Amino acid sequence: MTEKPWLNSYPPGVPEFADIDAYNSVVEIFEESIEKFRDNVAYISMGAEITYGELDDYSQALSNWLKSTGKFSKGDRVAIMMPNLLQYPIAVLGILRAGLTVVNTNPLYTARELEHQLQDSGAKGIILVENFAGTLEQVLPKVAPEVIITTRIGDMLGFPKSLIVNSVVKYLKKMVPPYNIPDAISFSKVLSQGKTKQQFKEQGLNHDDIAFLQYTGGTTGVAKGAMLTHGNMVANMQQAYEWLKPVEVREGEEVIITALPLYHIFALTANCLVYAKIGARNVLILNPRDLPAFVKELGKHKFTAFTGVNTLFNALLNTDGFSQLDFSSLRITLGGGMAVQEPVATEWKKVTGCPLIEAYGLTETSPAACINPITATDYNGAIGLPISSTEGCVKDESGNTLPVGERGELCIRGPQVMKGYWQREEATAEVIDADKWLHTGDIAIMDEHGYFTIVDRLKDMILVSGFNVYPNEIENVVQAHPDVLEVGAIGVADDHSGEIVKIYVVKKNESLTEEQLMAFCKENLTGYKRPKLIAFVDELPKTNVGKILRRELRELDKQSS
Repeated sequence: MTEKPWLNSYPPGVPEFADIDAYNSVVEIFEESIEKFRDNVAYISMGAEITYGELDDYSQALSNWLKSTGKFSKGDRVAIMMPNLLQYPIAVLGILRAGLTVVNTNPLYTARELEHQLQDSGAKGIILVENFAGTLEQVLPKVAPEVIITTRIGDMLGFPKSLIVNSVVKYLKKMVPPYNIPDAISFSKVLSQGKTKQQFKEQGLNHDDIAFLQYTGGTTGVAKGAMLTHGNMVANMQQAYEWLKPVEVREGEEVIITALPLYHIFALTANCLVYAKIGARNVLILNPRDLPAFVKELGKHKFTAFTGVNTLFNALLNTDGFSQLDFSSLRITLGGGMAVQEPVATEWKKVTGCPLIEAYGLTETSPAACINPITATDYNGAIGLPISSTEGCVKDESGNTLPVGERGELCIRGPQVMKGYWQREEATAEVIDADKWLHTGDIAIMDEHGYFTIVDRLKDMILVSGFNVYPNEIENVVQAHPDVLEVGAIGVADDHSGEIVKIYVVKKNESLTEEQLMAFCKENLTGYKRPKLIAFVDELPKTNVGKILRRELRELDKQSS
């Protein structure tokens, strides 16, 4: 039995190790692409596009402006709070070029969630779409970034389209709640001012510098910032690049569909970064929930690659017009973020002619850790093989490595594993052991060919459409309602989103209704975290020290359904 059985299952051309020392930083990779593909379209949004050359100019202007304020030192954090717009890649590259760290922030966060993230990260600046400025305004009395840059959805679309889109969004659709942040400066003004500022380029970036603080609950509780260094991100970009080689990627010619939000680690690395390395055209989808509009947009592009989560693929397959699209150029479909279901994979291949390849990763692994061979033709139920320069194993509770076929905790080791959790040494030590193995919290089995399959989840984390939801956070919020005595949160299976949140509540006040509790959750939790099911009970199952037994709540749910 070889120590790395997965190597025998690698497709021809995929090396055991990726060249992770080829670049010092993510910026270096971008700048190589800018040089090679300057006139190629880099990103498209709502019919408008920017070339790699324009990405260079705009991001350099942003970088110059940030440095000219005198408010930032190397490594300082700047948050980005926006959906998939042309402003996003400009902001990422501009921040990184200035030697600063990007803090990706979900634009749908409530004030409570935003306050935690800004406070925890110590973000000195934030770039956000004005639709969400009202949320920021609520937290400013408690935590105030020194630099606030606002942008509007249509700002990069060119005249007159930008004017039309911004007017429709604000006045017709009323999607911009009123806000008052006197110190904010517009993104457009920043770019125009930045063009005239002294050219700035951070020369000293290396593998140890933090590129992204990517927030996740890790395995428990409150959101923690995974420190993803330039070394982690470069490694993962290089690993993904090697993994794609068997399909003979055509540099400068690929077209990838980006429907997942770029603030999520999967789309950030796979779409925004890896496909920029190969000079691809990246089609940004602002609102993938509007499925008819999404299908219409797909009809305009000869796309070659598509990433998504199971629920997205399933929704598209059930949308009129999708099966009539031209899929003749589609060569790679990658599913991650949550388990890919067999019926969805089978139907996807039948409709598009392209197999749906399952990948596995975590925020803590930048994210790619295991991927099925890109040459695979059929669904196999596995999360794939550890990618180049990556090791996987299955360990028992005592930390012993288990043999083939035995279930235990999946552990990952490689250059893409995060530096640790931001300012949380204890939490880091809980997940990264002395031998540098990251303990994923997922229970898996490895077969004799080196394929890993997830069989269960060690922790109580709930996975809603690829997003991690932590029962502790839900319980803390619901518990704050004055009429709630106790609460326990679990995930229950759902055909649409994989799982949904269900809460079991013991009332303090008998008059408490389901509607009142739902409204309270709406105020304090972003959409995917909100409980979709509420059960009122007389008491919650607990251990002898009073800890709520979520395991028993799950059993209770099975009995009642």
